[in-house]
Amino acid sequence: MTTAPNLEAFQDFSKNQIEAFTAASATFTKGLQEIASESTDYSKKAFAAGSAVLEKLLGARSVEAAVQIQSEYAKQAYEGFVAQSSKFSELYAKVASDALKPVTSAYANLQAK
Repeated sequence: MTTAPNLEAFQDFSKNQIEAFTAASATFTKGLQEIASESTDYSKKAFAAGSAVLEKLLGARSVEAAVQIQSEYAKQAYEGFVAQSSKFSELYAKVASDALKPVTSAYANLQAK
């Protein structure tokens, strides 16, 4: 009869692990969707900005004006890229942290027992 508590404990452990990994997977998937959405938004904005610059370049009356337009665009594109990279870094860290919470919680509960 000493095997019954061990079997129940194993079943409980298995159930908790499955629930933790399911929660982690759902959180990870949601985070990836958020990252994909953010990436799509950034791509749309970058494309629109590039198109606007192309129109300005086609309307430039001199080489100096074209160089000025291109320089301003390069500066704005770089600043936008740096800001977006920072935002992506934060999103990836948040996704990883949030996805691991159920697993670390389940592990902590196991250690407590």
